[in-house]
Amino acid sequence: VQLVESGGGSVQVGGSLRLSCVASGDTISRYCMGWFRQIPDKEREGVAGIESDGSTSYADSVKGRLTISQDSAKNILYLQLHSLKPEDTAVYYCAQGPACGSRWYRLGNWDYWGQGTQVTVS
Repeated sequence: VQLVESGGGSVQVGGSLRLSCVASGDTISRYCMGWFRQIPDKEREGVAGIESDGSTSYADSVKGRLTISQDSAKNILYLQLHSLKPEDTAVYYCAQGPACGSRWYRLGNWDYWGQGTQVTVS
């Protein structure tokens, strides 16, 4: 499985971005897919997860501002970011795992990771 993120960049406070994660090697709709982010010297944190049945989970810090979705036909995972804040600045990673569950944000639950895409909000 290979995951490749894109769509990051620099944006003003209050702006929007859409991140994409193209998956190859397997069908993403069969798995739990997620987005994480990381800033220097901090642990990677989960921001959103989507189960194989389409149900979604979000970190409290991003609820109402970020939306996770997927296009099963294209095998692409998306993260739509709205009303961006400076504290959203981070490298964003997509990930794939066998199942999300209530503890989807735990790093050990995920098998595959992308290389990350930088989002800078100022």
